[in-house]
Amino acid sequence: MLERLACGLATAALRLPPARTRRIAVTRDIAVRVRDGVILRTDHYAPDLAGVPTVLIRTPYGRSGPMRLLCRLAAEQGFHVVIQSCRGTGDSGGSFDPFVHERDDGLDTLDWLRRQHWWSGAFGMFGASYQGFVQWALAADAGHELRAMVAVATASTTRDSTYAGESFALDTVLTWVELLQAQTVPWLARQWELKRGQPRLIAALSHLPLIEADRIATGATVSFFQEWLRHHTPQADYWRSRVFDDRLHLVRTPVAMVSGWHDIFLPAQLRDYAALRATGGQPRLVVGPWTHGSPGLFVAALREGLGWLDAHLSAGGADRSAGHAPVRVYVGGAGGGWRDLPDWPPAAVATRWHLHPGAVLRTCPAEPSSPDGFWYDPADPTPSLGGPLLVAQRAGPVDNRPVESRDDVLTWTSEPLADAVEVIGPVRAEIHLRSELTNLDVFVRLCDVDRRGRSWNVCDGLVRLDAERFPADAVGAVVVPVELWPAAHRFAPGHRLRLQVCGGAHPRYARNPGTGEPLGAAVTLRGGYREILHDPDHPSAVVLPIVQPGSQTLPG
Repeated sequence: MLERLACGLATAALRLPPARTRRIAVTRDIAVRVRDGVILRTDHYAPDLAGVPTVLIRTPYGRSGPMRLLCRLAAEQGFHVVIQSCRGTGDSGGSFDPFVHERDDGLDTLDWLRRQHWWSGAFGMFGASYQGFVQWALAADAGHELRAMVAVATASTTRDSTYAGESFALDTVLTWVELLQAQTVPWLARQWELKRGQPRLIAALSHLPLIEADRIATGATVSFFQEWLRHHTPQADYWRSRVFDDRLHLVRTPVAMVSGWHDIFLPAQLRDYAALRATGGQPRLVVGPWTHGSPGLFVAALREGLGWLDAHLSAGGADRSAGHAPVRVYVGGAGGGWRDLPDWPPAAVATRWHLHPGAVLRTCPAEPSSPDGFWYDPADPTPSLGGPLLVAQRAGPVDNRPVESRDDVLTWTSEPLADAVEVIGPVRAEIHLRSELTNLDVFVRLCDVDRRGRSWNVCDGLVRLDAERFPADAVGAVVVPVELWPAAHRFAPGHRLRLQVCGGAHPRYARNPGTGEPLGAAVTLRGGYREILHDPDHPSAVVLPIVQPGSQTLPG
């Protein structure tokens, strides 16, 4: 009765269509046996409607709590909902080894579905984050019965997100490790740890060597964390069987993608979108002002996802996004808002904003100037502040003035804008750098400085350097291409653009020790001086995709 009441309230609050039925039979803890004998525990939410399709959710995060509400909401909309705990999680058997078993376990679960008396011959998949990875693991082999996918804040490969810029996404990975391990401890113990501010996790994020960080955070050695520290080079065979982007060209299923501008997987998800478009797909893309775990993302995923599933699974289903463009994005900043676009990225003018002497950012070409420099000390690493992180409370746009006041952060700022500047699309920087060290990181962040002087991060990126990847020129300088997060942001009149350049963003990215020691074993920290060059021979700049305000908006 309470669950039905909660669903009724949620349906109204989320502005979902009226329930097709309130009569839902729930069967819990079904034993689904896969090919190697492991039992995967599964729940089934069955509406009292004949011949309706199925929605499959496979998850490592348990089947209770908010997932029960989601499953019942979907069942009331007219779907059989099957939710399954991935192996080694929840009460499913086996050991959890991320990405390894998801294709085979997904195919075996599909075989089980086909044998059920209520199976209609059509199904869709829904889920966020890892729940999306398992969709991509199955998608190329599921056949014509897979009629729709809803992939939320996820991607077909996590390798590039884990090693963004060939660094290591320490905060995301270690926080995820701690989150998974926390599911095995009593609820009260977990609440106590959260109330104390997770001191073990905080200590682990600052600890060296990194091979001990999982034990400090969780009290246990986590095998896949150790493997990710070992197999971090682009040539590592380890990841070849754990990524699914090489089979995107085989996917013919309609896909709805929902993400946020400060989501940890956004660049990879947009690459998936481009890959589907390149092979003739017509995916739906929605990107809003959200972080990985923000409530707004959950709400948007339900609205978009249930509408997409209804349109592509149900006989006579109505696409609730009908009449809209394939792409819908939220443009941040003052005077922004939602825009419908014909595709991603939209047509834009790639405009170079050059670094100039006097810490000024201008569109005019670089001029003769002396470099600007700073000392980076990995023993006192430049801290990360906001941006794309796994935990929503720490993520997103924040005032960057505290970090910009540090001696190890350089900034270049434009004059106040006379007219609005809209940046929509991929953002990149080219930083010319000279350093006494060959092993170092370059972190670049674009900010919007408002009339009160507050500096709000819009997007950023990091690249890890070594002598083999970035050979120096005759004066010892290297040019570092930095791919920042894609963006959709309106810089209002009177605001200023600001570019930060520094040597890291810890603990979001593992600090670079400066020694070239292996990622997991490094303990020696070596600081060093570096210079940012911005003369005509070394024209450091950020390249922004600028559109005319309103030029990309489709008529309603």
